[in-house]
Amino acid sequence: MTVAVPQGDFAPTNAAFDARWQRHAAILVGAWAVLLLLFRRDTIDLATIYWTNTTFGHCLFVAPVIGWLVWQRRRELALVAPQGWWPGLALVATGGLGWLLGDAAGVALFRHAGLVLMLQGAAVSVLGPNVSRALLFPVAYMAFLVPFGDFLEKPLQDITVAMTMPLLHLFGVPASVDGVLITTSNGYFEVAEACSGAKFVIAMIAFGALVANVCYLSWTRRIAFLAMALVVPVLANGLRAFGTIYAAWWTSVEAATGMDHIVYGWFFFAAVMAAVLAIGWKWFDRDPDAAWFDPMRLQAPVSARAEAPITALLALTVASLFLGWSSLIAVRAAPLPAKVELPEVAGWHRVAPGAVAPWSPNFPGADHFLIGHYADAQGRTVDLSVAVYAGQHEGKELVGFGIGAIRENDRWVRIADLPDLSGGHALRMTGPSRVERTTVSWYRVGDTLTGSDNRVKFETLKTKLLGRNQAAVAVLVSAEQSEDAGAQVAVRDFLRALGPVDGFADRMAGR
Repeated sequence: MTVAVPQGDFAPTNAAFDARWQRHAAILVGAWAVLLLLFRRDTIDLATIYWTNTTFGHCLFVAPVIGWLVWQRRRELALVAPQGWWPGLALVATGGLGWLLGDAAGVALFRHAGLVLMLQGAAVSVLGPNVSRALLFPVAYMAFLVPFGDFLEKPLQDITVAMTMPLLHLFGVPASVDGVLITTSNGYFEVAEACSGAKFVIAMIAFGALVANVCYLSWTRRIAFLAMALVVPVLANGLRAFGTIYAAWWTSVEAATGMDHIVYGWFFFAAVMAAVLAIGWKWFDRDPDAAWFDPMRLQAPVSARAEAPITALLALTVASLFLGWSSLIAVRAAPLPAKVELPEVAGWHRVAPGAVAPWSPNFPGADHFLIGHYADAQGRTVDLSVAVYAGQHEGKELVGFGIGAIRENDRWVRIADLPDLSGGHALRMTGPSRVERTTVSWYRVGDTLTGSDNRVKFETLKTKLLGRNQAAVAVLVSAEQSEDAGAQVAVRDFLRALGPVDGFADRMAGR
């Protein structure tokens, strides 16, 4: 379908339109460049994530896809006049506020989403409402520049395990499961975060949204395709996990896992993606030659107009205000004691760390980090670890990926979460030589003691925005599981001798 619009229907000449578009496009590119420079820490962070984190490698393709989407609309777009529009600054302000909240709370997702929303808001402010309606999907698709979805890993781990075990039993493989560990007669397998299929599901969300827009007009078909694009890879990942363990049972663990990496990375999910497209192909209802929009319907007079350079400058000014606010918050960090020492605990004495499977948590940005090993008269051993922060910011956080009881690519593996113990988050993990231990984590932020990562983020945000003491403390107590005594019992007894965790944390922070 070709859209023919008489030149006389438009007041400006084609040359005037071209000049106006070139001017507005140059202003927008300049505004984007300055925004990325102002928030260069997050820009570098995003680029690093795209390039090094395989879960979000698909984000590298989002910007080229957006460029392609705009290019596809170029003929109709040339007939819509760009106009500066100051109400678009509301999007910039919303993005700036989101960035500030993420920066204060130490939530990278909010910071990244806030930066992308500021970029989207700058586009709306510089190009105006008519062009923004014409470019609604490409501008909205910029949301996929935000690395999101890692919260899907644990649920997808559980789904993968729930699918794999019945299939193993159906095919006669003697297998048992303990949390995310599946044991067969010739080995055991961890359904790790990387094996949950989350990275492919996240990529399929972006892929499914693109196909739904490009190939469908009916919203019913779009929703159905998106649902299929999510369900099929989840099912396929369960089959892949089953196939790997089944192959290992027939051959060897080394042969099966080696084959798994090749098949998973290069062929298996590429075939799944092709299958999703093949299934959806039959119901494609958009004519490839159809216009993306009707430019005649986007000629409405624009109220609240402003010159594009002014809206671009205002967008940068609004963004800079939130950056300045963040700087003011950062200088309020509380001083800490120059030296911090672990206490003597009644009924327990200090001992050397275990030689078989030593454990240490990961708090790379802590101002003070201590770990001590205690034993009682019964021979039970407990590890006490404390991390103290004067204040938190990017790279210096109390909670986060790879921070805490288990670091990234650790020798220790989470088996399962346990019920909270004395308000702390408890988990069971296994390490070298199949040694198991129970570890309980508490976090003290402001006047709150919690074991929840999300609560830590909220309390951190609250203390910063309200100007309160920003000192934060992590307290971890861990014990190995032995045949004659439970680890949780040892932890409870140690806590009884240590005293209230909140008071102990406050003493370690000098409060």
